[in-house]
Amino acid sequence: MMAINTVLSVMAYNYPTEKLSVYVSDDGGSDLTFYALLEASQFGKHWIPFSKKFNIEPRSPSAYFSTKSDPLVDNKVLSSIKKLYEEMEHRIETASKLGRIPEDIRIKYKGFSEWDSVSSPRDHQTILQVLIDRRNPSAVDIDGVPLPTLVYLAREKRPSHPHNFKAGAMNALIRVSSKISNGTIILNVDCDMSSNNSESVRDALCFFMDEKQGHEIAFVQYPQCFNNLTQNDIYGGALTVIQEMEFPGLDGFGGPLYIGTGCFHRRETLCGRKYSEEYKFEFVKSIDNRVQESITELDVQTKILADCTSEKGTEWGKEMGLKYGCPVEDVITGLAIQCRGWKSVYFNPTRTGFFGIAPITLAQTLVQHKRWSEGDFQIILSKYGPLSQGVGRIKLGLQMGYCSYCLWAPNCLATLYYSVIPPLFLLKGVSLFPRISSPWFLPFAYVVITEITYSLIEFLLSGGTFQSWWNEQRMWMYKRTTSYFFAFTDTCFKLLGYSDSAFEITAKVADQDVSQRYEKDIFEFGNSSPMFTILATLALLNLFSLVGGLNRIIKSRDINDLQSMFLQILLTGIVVILNLPLYWGLFFRKDNGRMPTSVTVKSSVLSLTACFLILY
Repeated sequence: MMAINTVLSVMAYNYPTEKLSVYVSDDGGSDLTFYALLEASQFGKHWIPFSKKFNIEPRSPSAYFSTKSDPLVDNKVLSSIKKLYEEMEHRIETASKLGRIPEDIRIKYKGFSEWDSVSSPRDHQTILQVLIDRRNPSAVDIDGVPLPTLVYLAREKRPSHPHNFKAGAMNALIRVSSKISNGTIILNVDCDMSSNNSESVRDALCFFMDEKQGHEIAFVQYPQCFNNLTQNDIYGGALTVIQEMEFPGLDGFGGPLYIGTGCFHRRETLCGRKYSEEYKFEFVKSIDNRVQESITELDVQTKILADCTSEKGTEWGKEMGLKYGCPVEDVITGLAIQCRGWKSVYFNPTRTGFFGIAPITLAQTLVQHKRWSEGDFQIILSKYGPLSQGVGRIKLGLQMGYCSYCLWAPNCLATLYYSVIPPLFLLKGVSLFPRISSPWFLPFAYVVITEITYSLIEFLLSGGTFQSWWNEQRMWMYKRTTSYFFAFTDTCFKLLGYSDSAFEITAKVADQDVSQRYEKDIFEFGNSSPMFTILATLALLNLFSLVGGLNRIIKSRDINDLQSMFLQILLTGIVVILNLPLYWGLFFRKDNGRMPTSVTVKSSVLSLTACFLILY
């Protein structure tokens, strides 16, 4: 239903339907997804005219029906359309629970016969179905207006051929769409990023068609916003400073990164075209050149473009389409486009363009950032990095902007050092910093105060709250000591030839108990994980060290000892305060979201062992 709502939201854009085509890439190759899309194509005949007639926002049915009643919409009409949606939702959810398509539907639509020869989601032929073809006279809504083209694609997958994850799926869509509709502009959205602004297409085109600078623009990137964030954003999912400060800043140096969703691209730039001044005269010549074939002929010819062997001997995944071999295929592709001379635009309108679903558990958040940081780190080490390919091709400010994300992973080393060494040496009574009375204390005090003050002011100016800022500080520490650490080590092993990169999908669906705890800003641990073991061990290590260190200082009654240990006490104390939700999950919570007992035992043993080793 999440994917279906996204599809319906973009089909209902305020844009001429004869110029709008929607493609759905189902990399799971599920007949249930196809069935859901088939249901959506029928409901769209009612939803699209309803949306445009009453000019409603947002145009995701689920999001719209969850808002307050709209006084501009006739109640009788609203009740009727809502009933149709609920009936569709019920049919889809029933089929999902039963794990099969209703027999009458399977018989009626020949497209389901494709699944008769499917071995598994990772071993099947190309499945391509044009569900709505605007050239068909019957492809109209209830008002007789033509519907947008709607295409379902499950590209061929075979165990003997690498499928290159999301980048491979995107490239298959680019090739298939070039045969069916060949639109000049391509919008890329994830299945959970529904449109929240029906004018987004027109807004993006204003940049591409600008008379002065439009010919320089390769893509228009909207911010990745989420509509399920809690008031205090306990997992730091909003990425407030990045969205409100850093990306607008990059706009002045040639444009922001391509972040993989909510992005409008020129088709030609995605396919490897280099920038030239003459391009501004060529834009108006771009037309739909597709041959007016029958649906059957079109399906046969287009399916070949999504086969496993279609890229053999070509530049797809290298100089054409999204690049392969990197967990963040979007970022490295955007960088390559900018290195070919193009610019990008960051557009954050008053009405948010797209809304998605942020991870609602700690494990999901850490896995997501592990993939991001690992991919970004691989970029800076590759020949396509901002400090290699980017030199002389993009501005220094944009190079630095890329580096701030590409160096997330190695940042784990400094954070781990400050999370382990100062507390252990506090426990042992060894000072690592100048005492308060020393002039050398001032530089340390300056750095601490300035960094905290600047970070807080920047966050508040970005629209955040103090509590959200504090939660984000906790999450940065958690990510640096786990996500970034695993990203750093995995990349090192990959360079040494001991492992390969994997595309780890971030789950976006959770049960009701998890959702309820998330809405109450309660941390979700639940399952055992090596990342949780690290977090718990560091938290307990700092707690034991702080208690032991303060106990020793109080017993000694030596003011000089307190002065020399002040910064270590401050640092360890801040870490302990940041970890309060973790201590609660380790020892006091009784619900299913508490820290697993196995993690509690392992982390306690590890932290106590470290304390005994430093003392004895």
